Amino acid sequence: MPISRIAIGNSSELNQSDALKAALAEFISMLIFVFAGEGSGMAYNKLTNNGSATPAGLVAASLSHAFALFVAVSVGANISGGHVNPAVTFGAFVGGHITLFRSILYWIAQLLGSVVACLLLKFATGGLETSAFALSPGVEAGNALVFEIVMTFGLVYTVYATAVDPKKGDLGIIAPIAIGFIVGANILAGGAFDGASMNPAVSFGPAVVSWTWSNHWVYWVGPFAGAAIAAVVYEIFFISPNTHEQLPVTDY
Repeated sequence: MPISRIAIGNSSELNQSDALKAALAEFISMLIFVFAGEGSGMAYNKLTNNGSATPAGLVAASLSHAFALFVAVSVGANISGGHVNPAVTFGAFVGGHITLFRSILYWIAQLLGSVVACLLLKFATGGLETSAFALSPGVEAGNALVFEIVMTFGLVYTVYATAVDPKKGDLGIIAPIAIGFIVGANILAGGAFDGASMNPAVSFGPAVVSWTWSNHWVYWVGPFAGAAIAAVVYEIFFISPNTHEQLPVTDY
């Protein structure tokens, strides 16, 4: 069971150079991702007079986030594993691939990267709003919660299959693009309903800068629940005990 491999670690990890470098890589990757993803939405609103909620705006959001995440995962993969998402880090923790202390370090770096990206966007655009994630009219918090759980399950399952599984072989080469593609596809599926976050940090930055917290809990509970389910399912059914090994951070 994955739960038997959960590792707490110790506080000394917070001072280790490789852990600090990994956290810095997560901060930079998240900054790149949020600046491009959130920035594309702001640019589209400016060009179309707040038309990001249109079908064309949804496609633009899907493409920009898919491309940006592909890059963000790629540039961080050899240093931190390229999580670029607190939910992905949580999924790796549940599967025993990262300690709790290192996870906390990643979470702090990821949240800071998102906030800094949104602050930079607000400054660079002359004060334009960094829109927080919100539910569409007619969508209840429970509906959005299901969306976030299912979409994040798909994302973290993809991460496990292409990046974590010891049997992945050459499939690991396409992990960043596969991860970017599933996020882009999920935005097309859920973007019109709750914004399709799948990433607590991506939701956190705009919420802090715009100070908008309505239903914000959905964008934490849903992704963490979906990530945990994906990790447990993949570990139990597809990573047998005799093939499991603790993966070094540079591998994931």
